[in-house]
This record gives sequence, structure tokens and C-alpha cells, in this order.
Amino acid sequence: MRALKFHDTHVSLAHGNGGRMMRELIEALFAAALANPLLDTDADAASLSVPADQELVVTTDGFTVQPLEFPGGNIGSLAVHGTVNDLAVSGAVPRYMTLSVFLEEGLEIARLRRVVDALARAARACGVAVVAGDTKVVARGDCDGMYLAATGIGFRPRGVCFALSRVRSGDRILVSGPIGEHGAAVMLARQEFGLRGDLESDAASVLPQAQALMTVQSVCELLGFDPLYLACEGRLVAVVAPETAERALAALRMVAPRAALIGEIGDGSPQVILHTAFGGERSLDELEDDPLPRIC
Repeated sequence: MRALKFHDTHVSLAHGNGGRMMRELIEALFAAALANPLLDTDADAASLSVPADQELVVTTDGFTVQPLEFPGGNIGSLAVHGTVNDLAVSGAVPRYMTLSVFLEEGLEIARLRRVVDALARAARACGVAVVAGDTKVVARGDCDGMYLAATGIGFRPRGVCFALSRVRSGDRILVSGPIGEHGAAVMLARQEFGLRGDLESDAASVLPQAQALMTVQSVCELLGFDPLYLACEGRLVAVVAPETAERALAALRMVAPRAALIGEIGDGSPQVILHTAFGGERSLDELEDDPLPRIC
């Protein structure tokens, strides 16, 4: 990793004007942290090879979380995990990312460096190389510190298909761990309700969980939030054939010990029936109003 000196303390509009200050910002922060042979060419595009027995899978996403830093991660690591997870649940192995960064005038360089460093660590841990990118600076007040947009590229064996069209009545539903931890951690980080806690975001790569299957509330109660409607960024929900459910659960628990069998696909109209802890049933409606905006 290249260690370059950079003395500016806050982002200015000049850091996005295409001149010396922009070049120094990119070289000292982004290029130094994300260095790899494809990115280091300084070209505007990267040439990628697709293995003969694989097909290319592409996804894209935007990230506008507030606050930028929260227990268990920040917008940088979230961008990596959110992107690689979209590929992983499609049956692909993530390999490359492109990154667009929108910075607000006045953002602290120290905070930006923490975000970039976290993004770089997450990418390395996920086996993903950032191969292209772009940086823009907008005027003070035009964004909340920083927005990120990422495109992920992965490869999937030909013939592999994870699709809702394959779900059948009687299939079992697995989840790889407790839900809602990312949304709850972001909520606590905002300190809007005077609450504090040690809960951390569940943001992580679900690739090991997806690959394992390929071979076979307290805070919420206080604030009136339903964890079933809070975001996750490190959990996998899988629908599997009934005859393989137990084997799939055992395989999933090898990499996600808190995985559980949570439901079954039934006949009839499309709806989710929740069996409550008191022995009753209730219909789980589709999310309409966002209970906690700006979490990803």
C-alpha cells in the first residue's frame, strides 16, 4: 500500500475540479488504499476476462446511510458488503467493483480516510478488487457528507439459477441469523432517542453462507419498531426443497451458527402468516412506509 502525504483537513470544491488538488486526493486516499494491478493502470476502464465455464453477473447499488459511521462499520464497508451480497445471493462469486464517490464540501478528510480504509479492508476480505472509480464534490448542503455508488461484477457457473420462479409449495425457508441488527445499530448511532447500547451492524459478506447452500429485540420494543421491517446486511434467506431442508440447515450452521428454519411455502394467495410467541397468527404485510430511512 502506498503511503502518500496529504495535509488538507477538509474537502473543498477544488478537490473535484479535475486539477492538482483532485489528483492529490485520489492518489493519497483512494489509490493508496485500493491499490491493485487493474486500478493502478490509471486508465478510465478496466479489461476483465470471463472464465470459459462461467457467466458474468453484474449488480449496482447506491449508499446514503446516516450517520456515515455506526457500530460495526461505516458507509465504506457497507458499500462493499451490500454489493457483494447482491452477487452472492445470485449464485455468483464477487470479483470486481467500480466505485463512484460524491463528497460534500466541508467533509473532514480524517472521516473520509476512515471510510476509504474500511472500504479497502472489506474489499480485501471479500476477495474483491476495486478496478475503476470516479470522485465528485458537491457544494455544502447538497448531500449529507458522502454518497457512494457501486457496481459489482462476479462470475457464476453456467447452469446455476437462484430465482423466485423456482419456489414451490412445501419448500422450507431458512435464515442465517437474527434479523434487524443493521437497522437497529444505525438507529442507536443517530442517538435521536437518547438510547445507547453495544449492538453492532450485521453488515458482512453472505458469500460463505450462499456457497454452503449451493452444495446441498429489546431496542425495537422500546421504540415501537418491528425488527421484521428493519434492515439486515449480513443475513441470507434461502428457500430449499423440503427433502434437503435439514441438510441445508446443517451446512448453513457450519458458517452461520445461529441459522434457523423459519417457515414453509404454502398454497393459496400470496401472503406471509406469522406464528406468534403466544400461539396465535397474524398476517405480515409488505413494507410501505420506511420506519427508519437512510440506513443503506
